[in-house]
Amino acid sequence: MEGDTFSGLGNGTQIDGKIVQTFQKSFVQVQNILDQNRLLINEINQNHESKIPDNLSRNVGLIRELNNNIRRVVDLYADLSTSFTKSMDASSEGDSSGAMRSDGKAHGHKRNRPV
Repeated sequence: MEGDTFSGLGNGTQIDGKIVQTFQKSFVQVQNILDQNRLLINEINQNHESKIPDNLSRNVGLIRELNNNIRRVVDLYADLSTSFTKSMDASSEGDSSGAMRSDGKAHGHKRNRPV
């Protein structure tokens, strides 16, 4: 897979296989954390419904763990966004001066609509 290229963005842009592997790895990490969060939320809800003091006390730690997991997901998505932007910048290097893409459209420029 390494060294392969994919043109799955629909605009003629090719993505290196190594980049795709990195994205897949990050998405798997995110999914694993979200699965863990689902279990934490279920346990928190059960503890809350039980109204047993020890269970309610345990929820404090579970909620902290949940918040940390959410923070990790946010960080992973931020890293993914940065990586994706860098890979797109690298793949379109030289096109930022208004050059045309393979589909004949100007790259990186928006048309402004008259108001």
